[in-house]
Amino acid sequence: MDSRAQSRFETQGAGITVRRALELPGLRSGLPEILAGAERLGRTVRWVHAGEVPHIASLLKGGELLLTTGYGLGTRPAEQRAFVRTLAERGIAALVVELGPRFTRLPAALVETARSTGLPLVQLHREVPFVAVTEEIHTEIVNGHYALLQRAEEVHRRCTQALLSGGGIPQVLGILADFSANPVFLETTDGRLLYAAGAGPEGADPLQVWEGLRATQKDTPPTGSVLVDVPGGGLGAGSVRARLVLLPVLEPLAPVHRIAAERAAGILAVVLMQARQEEELAARGRGDFLTDLAEGRVDAEAAPAQARVLGFKPGAGPLLPVVMRVGDTLSPGGGWAVLARAVAEELTAVGVPVLLGVRPVEGRVPLLVGLRTEAERPGVADRVAAALWAGVERAGMRRPGAQPPVVVVGVAGGWAAASAGLRHAAETATAAQGLPDRPWYDARRLDIDLLLWRLRDQPDLAAFVDRAIGPLRTHDDRSKPPLLPTLETYLAHAGRKAETARELHLNRQTLYNRLARIGELLGTDLDDPQTVLALSLALRARRHVS
Repeated sequence: MDSRAQSRFETQGAGITVRRALELPGLRSGLPEILAGAERLGRTVRWVHAGEVPHIASLLKGGELLLTTGYGLGTRPAEQRAFVRTLAERGIAALVVELGPRFTRLPAALVETARSTGLPLVQLHREVPFVAVTEEIHTEIVNGHYALLQRAEEVHRRCTQALLSGGGIPQVLGILADFSANPVFLETTDGRLLYAAGAGPEGADPLQVWEGLRATQKDTPPTGSVLVDVPGGGLGAGSVRARLVLLPVLEPLAPVHRIAAERAAGILAVVLMQARQEEELAARGRGDFLTDLAEGRVDAEAAPAQARVLGFKPGAGPLLPVVMRVGDTLSPGGGWAVLARAVAEELTAVGVPVLLGVRPVEGRVPLLVGLRTEAERPGVADRVAAALWAGVERAGMRRPGAQPPVVVVGVAGGWAAASAGLRHAAETATAAQGLPDRPWYDARRLDIDLLLWRLRDQPDLAAFVDRAIGPLRTHDDRSKPPLLPTLETYLAHAGRKAETARELHLNRQTLYNRLARIGELLGTDLDDPQTVLALSLALRARRHVS
């Protein structure tokens, strides 16, 4: 570090340096002579202590400037070496010894040990009042703290003014970057970059600095970095929304930079909270539009103009309705803004126009996707579904044991078809709860499940399920192995016994025995088409009846 940077670093510290303490009238009048540690006079003096006892190191916390006349140093070289070593280990700023009755010049053992440990050692050739020195240095330290607070408050004032003038997070980070003469970053708690400001070495872009430095040291940022948590705001006590990172790339970072960053973190918390609220309102507004479209409250002719106002500008191709139902997947407290933002960010990689909304009341995320041709439907559906699942994971909204999200893709068509498609997909997403996990379901293949779900409150449906598979349910409640899974797998494979045995990991004879037992309990023939149809419907319907 060159002398100019060293000087700047010292003046930005939260206290007074040893060098500055020696320049004050109190110690200067004692004609100080530096015997060791001249290269470490930039150490910060946290406090001043005076004492004459051998075990004085145990009374110190580190960072003190120790004043003594030498009576506690010991008379033997071994005692003097041990005295200095313990002070150095404690991390005091400097040892100042006043010459007089005890020493006319400091012993060689004392000086040599101070030099070997790097402890600044100063001898005073004239007597000075220690109480006056203590008062003088303490006043300087307090004044220094006050000056730091003033400088940090000035940064806070400038950040506040930037926001009042219409600025946002980039302007706040830019003010911090200018103040610290280093690049500044705002990252998520898991280390993803949100914003960056300032320049790196030789004017390098801050993103280059991030990739070259921070990205490779996420768990252990460079020594001297400043990391400040941005409060979550309404997400629970002690919660963290983001993290402010200052990297010492061009200049060392001093305590004043941490103070300024802590002030700025409070402002950023408010900005992020406001952005989250605005984002949630916008997402809910889009969700309301899509719901109104689905329920016929928006005319198909007026829908394109309203969609353009919301930022959705598809081409002349068909529209693909998609609905994700999250149900009780969301953690307590909602998190719809977080989910909407995470999903929106994931959907940007899909490469097609998307209108995304949220409907917290129904626990749904509806969206319209602009296709170029109908042939794109399967591929786009794969990418959209993957983005929806990734958004849920990124938002951290999955609760242990909760039902996974259900993604249903409707029929592609024009605006009139989009209305019916959204309504159909929304209902089907609810009816599909409890089905085996899949990336997405085709709404056209779940019409039977939808019909059964609509009949869920009808006593006749429950009676039908009980007549069709009631004996198996009773058996499985009382005996092992359960037979319903065997029947489900057998019907899913259209009665192909080899494939059924393979999936259930059974040998052929065991499967034959189980199928025979099922036929016996139900009093029916599993090779009869009508029986197979009734059993298939009953197995689907049992998810919807108690």
